[in-house]
Amino acid sequence: MYIEEITLTNYRNYDKLSVNFNKKINVIIGENAQGKTNLMEAIYVLAFTKSHRTPRDKELIQWDAEYGKIEGRVFKRNQSFPLEVIFSSKGKKAKFNHIEQKRLSEYIGAMNVVMFAPEDLNLVKGSPSERRKFFDMEIGQTQPVYIYHLGQYQRILKERNALLKDLQRQKQADPTMLRVYTDQLIEHAALILERRFLFLQKLRKWAQPIHEGISRGYEDLTIDYDASVDVSEDMDSEKIKVVLEEHFDQIESKEIDRGTTLVGPHRDDLIFNVNGKNVQTFGSQGQQRTTALSLKLAEIELIYEEVGEYPILLLDDVLSELDDYRQSHLLNTIQGKVQTFVTTTSVDGIAHDTISQAEIYTIHNGQLVEER
Repeated sequence: MYIEEITLTNYRNYDKLSVNFNKKINVIIGENAQGKTNLMEAIYVLAFTKSHRTPRDKELIQWDAEYGKIEGRVFKRNQSFPLEVIFSSKGKKAKFNHIEQKRLSEYIGAMNVVMFAPEDLNLVKGSPSERRKFFDMEIGQTQPVYIYHLGQYQRILKERNALLKDLQRQKQADPTMLRVYTDQLIEHAALILERRFLFLQKLRKWAQPIHEGISRGYEDLTIDYDASVDVSEDMDSEKIKVVLEEHFDQIESKEIDRGTTLVGPHRDDLIFNVNGKNVQTFGSQGQQRTTALSLKLAEIELIYEEVGEYPILLLDDVLSELDDYRQSHLLNTIQGKVQTFVTTTSVDGIAHDTISQAEIYTIHNGQLVEER
């Protein structure tokens, strides 16, 4: 799988940009604030219809422009097809093969992307919400129906929390409606948890040996799911529903007192242990970075296992954050099999065959020039 070309119109600092890419390695060199990350973001948005940097779509539209547009042509499963995402004051549209897709779950997965940026190093030591986002985006790429259930869960959660807040304040609210929302929430929560557990089992299969290799056999990585209720990976969605129903019954009065939903997938977390110790809390910076790198490399293999083709890899200013050994391990892993985009201020110090064989572009103030 690879992206053949991309065209940006009124996107961030790009008035108009149209460029064809190498199907192997593309290195984009430029100083900060010239548009490197904006280009990487555009590829990400083409895959997911939303940015990894901001939840506000209007920020993607160039200042004073009425709309912003990303167009791309992707080669996947022996065929080439167009993708398009348009942002305007009326909202956004996503088109696959020129046909507008009404639901995100019908669009996401057309192009598979793995992003690795400096902020992803916080995947290990950052907040639980960052690890949940990691889960949700990667599962959604290979199982679009997950996006549907997650969207429904978040909508019901918002309505349920509003009702709980009203009950807490003793406003005129129907407590029987709480049970309706609870039943709906449980339905989607059980399916979300079931799919997270299946994904975690596959993630472990790839991440553990990759981590062992990067650490030269000195470290053993384990990944556990930290659920807000007493559910386990050996449960299917029906068993999970029973546990959730019992738990929500027990805590209903406490939730009314607090005015919010206290349990569910939106409060869960992942726990990473290296040699039996929680790496979030007790790990060195090197161990945390090795864990983050292992997870990203595991994503690549997991998507290949699920989809049958390697995803597109975006390395946004991350090579400079890794030491020579981890940098080499990453580049050796992707060499020859993954279309990769690398942004950097300079290739000096990156001594690797992968970079020497790449297409090199320079960027200045939103202008991209191919050097070789």
